[in-house]
Amino acid sequence: MGVVASVHITDLGVLRTLPRLRSVPRPGSIGGLRHAEVAVAAPLRARRGPPIPTFSRVALIALWDSDDAVSEFLGEHRLAAKFASGWHARLEPLRAFGAWPGLPDDLSRDRTTDYDGPAVVLTLGRVRISRVPRFLRTSRRAETSANASPGMLWGTALARPPFVATCSVWESTRALAAYAYGQRDPGHPEAITADRSKPFHRRSAFVRFRPYAMNGSLAGKNPLPESVVAQVTTGARDREHARHAT
Repeated sequence: MGVVASVHITDLGVLRTLPRLRSVPRPGSIGGLRHAEVAVAAPLRARRGPPIPTFSRVALIALWDSDDAVSEFLGEHRLAAKFASGWHARLEPLRAFGAWPGLPDDLSRDRTTDYDGPAVVLTLGRVRISRVPRFLRTSRRAETSANASPGMLWGTALARPPFVATCSVWESTRALAAYAYGQRDPGHPEAITADRSKPFHRRSAFVRFRPYAMNGSLAGKNPLPESVVAQVTTGARDREHARHAT
């Protein structure tokens, strides 16, 4: 499978979350780790106003050399134990717009892919501090549009400034494309145009993934419908069987 990503989100309480934000694992500090970010979560906005962080909820986003590296991390590393009670996803990158440390150099930049199952999108950025107000105004419109989009199953904003991100889960890549490029609600296309005219970030990437594992819970339940979790699990099992058959 090559390079993969993982997302780990858990509710630790404020006093246990803040220490997690003090340090970010560096490449090489964990076997197979290419890049990592740690951030506090915030709900995607559906109305006017600034984002409201949930300081009790923390996330780890990581890029790895292989799925085996993720398994070793989850099974052996003390940092993984801090996230064990939360929700986790393992992700195969399909395409990217922009650049981010740890992403493979040969990752497709094409808008379309030959995959149309459940999808996860990570938007990743290092925001320019002078452009934070403009970024927040523009991103609110995109977040509001995402919340109202058919096929958007769950999402969260993430931040540890200057790092800012969103993680969203979609029922299909078609639903995702309709949000990202369609004109039904121009919130996201307008955000792209605004960023291109005067970039918000020093570095940024929009990355689409095929999820091949999703498990765990937030606030006592998996935030995704059982049917989607089952579809992801079945798809991963079928691909594994096909790989062994060849």
